[in-house]
Amino acid sequence: MTVIVLAVIAVAISMFGSTVINRVTTVMFVHIVLVLGLQMFMGNSGILSFAHVGFMAIGAYASALMSIPAENKGRSLPNLYEPLMGVELGFLPAILVGAIAAAAFAAITGVALMRLSDTAAAISSFALLVIVNVVLSQWNEVTNGPRTLAGVLKYTDLWTAFGWAVIVVILAFLFKESALGMKLRASRDNMHAADAIGINVVKTRWIAFVLSAFVAGLAGGLWAHFITSFQPDALYFKMTFLVLMMLVVGGPQTISGATLGVIVITIIYEGLRSVENNLALSGALPFKTVGMTEIVLAVALIVMLALRPGGIIHTVELGGGVRRRREQKPSASA
Repeated sequence: MTVIVLAVIAVAISMFGSTVINRVTTVMFVHIVLVLGLQMFMGNSGILSFAHVGFMAIGAYASALMSIPAENKGRSLPNLYEPLMGVELGFLPAILVGAIAAAAFAAITGVALMRLSDTAAAISSFALLVIVNVVLSQWNEVTNGPRTLAGVLKYTDLWTAFGWAVIVVILAFLFKESALGMKLRASRDNMHAADAIGINVVKTRWIAFVLSAFVAGLAGGLWAHFITSFQPDALYFKMTFLVLMMLVVGGPQTISGATLGVIVITIIYEGLRSVENNLALSGALPFKTVGMTEIVLAVALIVMLALRPGGIIHTVELGGGVRRRREQKPSASA
């Protein structure tokens, strides 16, 4: 059902959408990839993670570094290490390298991080995000430091982003129904009981953490090859807040909810931003409206957490209720 909804959106936008709406929808599909990567870990483990936008940043910079044409690297990255100057990969190999780089970083840091739980794990993941941003902002030779990295070729379009979103939706469903996903949810519901029945909680969390970082790295590569020029701060606090809001509002425990959360928040965010820009240009208000979009979204998040803490779709996947009723009919008649 989730894939059908995404397909309908993609077809409708490609046929009737303007250039601006096409661009917004492409970014939305990339966000779906990122949010589902986060959902695979956070939704099944119950551990809040701020680090996934950092993994997205690693994927974005690594894939960009691998795909920028060799003749352009001298201008985009004048201090780049000599062995990397001649490296030039195609789109698919480049984003896979970015995803692997993000997964490798998660594998190293996750060894210690996955031993933590609750508040300690959340704070540590936040520290990981800060570390990634500081390194990217200061590593002039590889990232051009805090300045804009330009020269990235544009490979991601509406259908490319849609295709990867569908792949990740399927991957997230397969992961959720796999033995690993069930073990992870068991550790989420009762860590001590899961440990008592023989589940290696730390190892299960670590594998899920690495896999979700790989997906977040893919999202970074797709984003980089759509935006084509960016700075480290573009993938930092603001993006983290937006992504977490998408997941929490939609429902972190379901793939359908996470996907719906991205769609809903994208519509609200773009609508609020349009209103904010129009108010600023018209001068209708006696005060500045900078930050109005973020403030309204924050208030909406608080209200959502108070009224429906499980999100729009809490536990039953989209279409899951229909399947359950169909499965129960024969037993009822019997």
